[in-house]
Amino acid sequence: MTMDSPELPRRRLGRTDVSVTALGLGCAPLGGLFTPVDPAVAADAVAAAHAGGVRYFDTAPHYGAGLSERRLGSALTTLGRAGLTLSTKMGRVLVDHEGPWDIWAEDSGKAAVFDFSYRACLDSHEASLDRLGVDRVDIGLVHDPDDHRDEAAAGTYRALAELRDAGRIGAVGIGMNSTEAAADMLGRGDFDLALIAGRYTLLDQSALDRLYPLCLERGVSVVAAGVFNSGVLADPDGRATFDYTAADPALLARARAIADVCAKYDVPLRAAALQFPGAHPAVASVLVGARNPAEVDDALAMFAHPIPGALWHELKRTGLLAEEAPTP
Repeated sequence: MTMDSPELPRRRLGRTDVSVTALGLGCAPLGGLFTPVDPAVAADAVAAAHAGGVRYFDTAPHYGAGLSERRLGSALTTLGRAGLTLSTKMGRVLVDHEGPWDIWAEDSGKAAVFDFSYRACLDSHEASLDRLGVDRVDIGLVHDPDDHRDEAAAGTYRALAELRDAGRIGAVGIGMNSTEAAADMLGRGDFDLALIAGRYTLLDQSALDRLYPLCLERGVSVVAAGVFNSGVLADPDGRATFDYTAADPALLARARAIADVCAKYDVPLRAAALQFPGAHPAVASVLVGARNPAEVDDALAMFAHPIPGALWHELKRTGLLAEEAPTP
């Protein structure tokens, strides 16, 4: 693998010098999300993403209690670090634990617990660098502070802002699911980006109400994650889960109706789900998770699949997509 393979278009985050490719690889699945992942397959997935032009990779200590960071770091020993943008997250620390933990199917010997203190953030940053095998990550994100906003603002954010001021990271953001909690957090500091999972998809455009307008107003870039809503928008007739639980009948029916419109135009639902979020002017990158090269290759193909404007028009005309939502 060489660093001269073609890369996808880049977009700058806020007012920083950090840029991300329009499609990024979410590395949570590489930590053994729900089912184990062979470390060699994880490395091949990262290499496949790089070969397809992806230069933005997102991970966290939480993912596999350290396994995702270690596996991404292992892949970087082959790919090299030059030209890549790495993000990881702070807000959880790893403690000793035997056996698989929570939604992670493998035993790393650790479990992740919340700690939004100032000291924990600095220690977490150093530990992440060690697991990744790098001397710098480009982006530090406050991870899931939804129910800990006061502590996160006073501790984790303050530490990340100091790291940014010292030039040790390039951008500071939040990594969250709730749009209201995310909007509140953005008012508590000088953030460069917001990584938001599952709230701007073909099924859920709740980020349009307050969060995305606020991001545009403040010059905060968005990384749109969870664009398949954990499965239902990838295959509504197969893995019919929405945000990691069984999709309710109404959501499932809506997903199948969107899929029917896509089929009318010979467009896979996955392609529409991947391309839709990136059309919003606040969105700098769409983050897609994958656990093997086949999933990566499919995501790259879907991201490039031609989609006629008539498809988006019909989704809006039939009430399946918010009229005010920007489309590709």
